[in-house]
Amino acid sequence: MSTNGNQTNRPGHLVLLGVNHITAPIEVRERLAIPAGRLADATRSLLHQPGIREGLILSTCNRVELVTLQESTDASTESRAGLLSFFHEYFSVPPGDLQSHLYEFREREAVRHLFRVASSLDSMVVGEPQILGQVKESYTVARQVGAVSGALDTLLQRAFTVAKKVRTETHIGSSSVSIASVAVDLARKIFGSLNGKTVLLVGAGKMSELAARHLLQHGATSILIANRTPERAEKLAAEFETPGCSTEVIAFDDLYAQAPRADIVLTSTGAPQKIFARSHAQHFLQQRRNRPMFFIDIAVPRDVDPRMNEVEGCFVYDIDDLQSVAAANQADRSREAEAAETIIAAEVDKYHQRLHSLEAVPAIRALQHAAETLREAELQRTEAKLAATGATLTPAQREAVEALTRALTAKLLHPQLTALRESAREKDPE
Repeated sequence: MSTNGNQTNRPGHLVLLGVNHITAPIEVRERLAIPAGRLADATRSLLHQPGIREGLILSTCNRVELVTLQESTDASTESRAGLLSFFHEYFSVPPGDLQSHLYEFREREAVRHLFRVASSLDSMVVGEPQILGQVKESYTVARQVGAVSGALDTLLQRAFTVAKKVRTETHIGSSSVSIASVAVDLARKIFGSLNGKTVLLVGAGKMSELAARHLLQHGATSILIANRTPERAEKLAAEFETPGCSTEVIAFDDLYAQAPRADIVLTSTGAPQKIFARSHAQHFLQQRRNRPMFFIDIAVPRDVDPRMNEVEGCFVYDIDDLQSVAAANQADRSREAEAAETIIAAEVDKYHQRLHSLEAVPAIRALQHAAETLREAELQRTEAKLAATGATLTPAQREAVEALTRALTAKLLHPQLTALRESAREKDPE
């Protein structure tokens, strides 16, 4: 991490490295998942990698991305190696296991990618509303630990503005979609109707809350809620208690004893280890007298051992299985996505024009300062000559001369200042 003030004032290089639901299967992504409680520590570790001036980590179900501002260098392989080193050191994942799954963006393309991510154009479900909140949460943590303070701060603030503009000026978020709602759509497709079904929510976080709302809309009549924090589970149960739907909180310690009551189990916890194993499936099906049981696992790392699929009557779908359902929604949103892409392309151009014009500011200020110093010196010399002859300027005459010399200086500087600004706009960062 750079501590040299002069280095901090120099332009840096924007480098983004990551994996997402397109480039890496869940088996890879869950090895890189960062629980919310460890995000601050991970961000501090990233900032201590050599050459990294500012940094942010975005860790969600579908992606882990390192967004960094690095010291100016032409050694692109070195900066990539530094980020790979972070993955290896922090997650104990050999670089060779990640190479084929990684994507990398620099400068303008990194800005475009960040704008697309914040606007939900790069999500598994285009238009889902959760991603912007997740980016903001990562930004808050990065600011708290001092990892975002300058150019990266400005970029992220712009990303939030662009995301809001996309939502306001297009209908990309008009349908109620999210990873949770797609998961419920899949359960409904499998079960036919959710009427009379009992659903067990394991994990009472935001994702579970969204899924619960969607389940109620489609006729679920009984919802069981299990969470390691009983107060959170009880609060959620109270919110969803209605005459047509009963809710019940079950103790996490009783999870395995109560799970066979559920037709559908939807899990979204932050547990580092799997909660449901193959042996659990055999026990559950025996208790249910072989009535089928559906598990929708939207957690990363996964809560459910995929080998549960091997037990007859037990069906497990993880977050990558949701891709096929998301693809069906994608077609309906293609026109809105095109409109959103147009907005983002224009905003990337505007951002870089502003960035390049800022690069000219020190030179412009220096030129203006030199001209003003020269103007004042010449004015004082002229006044001294007049004083030597016994003549003095009246206040009105002094004001008129000041205005005249300032106007002449501005007119003489105008071509040079314009040339500096144009030169900055024409610079290609890549």
